Amino acid sequence: MDKPEDNARDTIVALSPAEQAETLAKPPRARVSDAIDVDSETMGEKLERKRDYLEGFLSKKPENVTPGEPGGDLYEAVVAALKEIYDPEIPVNIYDLGLIYAVEVSPDADVVINMTLTTPHCPVAESMPGEVELRAASVPGVRDAEVNLVWDPPWDPQKMSDEARLELGML
Repeated sequence: MDKPEDNARDTIVALSPAEQAETLAKPPRARVSDAIDVDSETMGEKLERKRDYLEGFLSKKPENVTPGEPGGDLYEAVVAALKEIYDPEIPVNIYDLGLIYAVEVSPDADVVINMTLTTPHCPVAESMPGEVELRAASVPGVRDAEVNLVWDPPWDPQKMSDEARLELGML
């Protein structure tokens, strides 16, 4: 003879809409007061927030790149060295300022940099190209560096990076 437990079936009971509403917690609503107070945020905090947003994207390295190509170790080391040189009149590095038009690294680790200045009458017109050449040549792995000072196309503020514009309050 069968036991009563063997004949019993499991039943699933559906909750009524009212019971579902009680058991499911509603997510909190976004409030304007929860947002960042942009007016009280300093420029540095704003820049740091943007950097945090892009951190994952910018930290990804390209695959199968030779050292002299953009994204390669030697190329990026030269660019990092150029970002350490600041324009004496503007508190932005010359790379983000848009003064560097091209960085070329040959397979023999020779670096050629095409750059301009904000104006031909710039007070550092005589010394800046020499400093750029010395900085690029001092990067480990670089055999030789050469800087070509060009005036065509002329520099204009549109050549600046977003970071430079943000630093100068132009965004």
